[in-house]
Amino acid sequence: MADNTGIKALLGGHLRENGMLLALVAIVFFFTVVVRYMLDVDFLSAQNITNLFLQNSYVIIMALGMLLVIVAGHIDLSIGSVVGFTGAVAAVLTVDLDWPVIAVIPACLLVGGLIGAAQGYWIAYWRIPSFIVTLAGMLVFRGSTLWLLGGQNIGPFPKTFQSLSTGFIPDIFGSWDETLVGLERLNSTAILLVTLAAIAVIWFGWRARNRDAAFGMTPEPMALFVARNIVLAAALIFVGYKLAQFRGLPNVVLVLTVLTVLYAFFTENTTTGRRIYALGGNEKAAKLSGIRTNRLVFFCFVNMGVLAALAGMIVAARLNSSTPKAGVGFELDVIAAVFIGGASMTGGSGKILGVVVGALIMGVMNNGMSILGIGIDYQQVIKGLVLLAAVIFDVYNKNK
Repeated sequence: MADNTGIKALLGGHLRENGMLLALVAIVFFFTVVVRYMLDVDFLSAQNITNLFLQNSYVIIMALGMLLVIVAGHIDLSIGSVVGFTGAVAAVLTVDLDWPVIAVIPACLLVGGLIGAAQGYWIAYWRIPSFIVTLAGMLVFRGSTLWLLGGQNIGPFPKTFQSLSTGFIPDIFGSWDETLVGLERLNSTAILLVTLAAIAVIWFGWRARNRDAAFGMTPEPMALFVARNIVLAAALIFVGYKLAQFRGLPNVVLVLTVLTVLYAFFTENTTTGRRIYALGGNEKAAKLSGIRTNRLVFFCFVNMGVLAALAGMIVAARLNSSTPKAGVGFELDVIAAVFIGGASMTGGSGKILGVVVGALIMGVMNNGMSILGIGIDYQQVIKGLVLLAAVIFDVYNKNK
């Protein structure tokens, strides 16, 4: 009886981490069946999976930075406007001033970092609420985008810049040809990279489990650990196999993978990462323990600005032009992805993997509802209800 109770408690304790992963699997399964039944269309086709990543890459990128901001107990409402502004800067530098792409990318990242630093300064050192500062930033940089573009679109971009979003990793083991069939058609590089990623997921998961046991923490049940890793590895290999049938791995997938690994390592294995969680959990206690909370808050907003700039360039590259309306409403999707992924609205908790899963849930829902022809009005209602349910679940867990 005691063992059963312990397993039940552990399952409950890990429900928040694994619940969204199960929800993602259920949502994908739902749309796969419904789209096939109603439209006789393969929801998990290589083209649609590729589009899913290309359409939602900016959400995942900015969600990684937004997690740190929310974990620290703040919020950033300006990221959509920063996306539009940095995209406009990229267009002016590339199209109007004919800068090389290799110089445009770091210049735009620097602009994003300076924007984050300007906002973070007032929030961290003047104690002005982040809601007010970033709301002002939303208006300032939206207006700045209109001014910089003169109210018009600027484009097209050169092919090298477009490859930020629409490019694919070449097959270094052969020459992919869409006229081939069967196994000869597969992109070998995509298969290799995805297989290595699946092995890495299992390896790092096993190391984390052993580390918890070494520190005296009760690890999750072996059955739960095995089931989760089987699902993750199988999903990665399936997606990689599908992408290998099309054009291989998009460049943005490589960028997302590298960023996800780096931020997961930073939040879970570095002193600074753990201090950000301590700051969000109890700022006064963090100060008393010697943590320089001002610097951490400032860093979170600088980091958010840099990631918003990267997302801005990817969005501009995908559209092949910079538009005055680029980035409108992006902050809502990003914040929703973070909360759906398990972050607490009061700060101090949330994981990188959960945020990625939350962003994918939003992306799959958008993609599936669009294929089914559901109007944008109903889509907004459904996404709002999903966000509300995630927050209610968070509050329920805290109260319990």
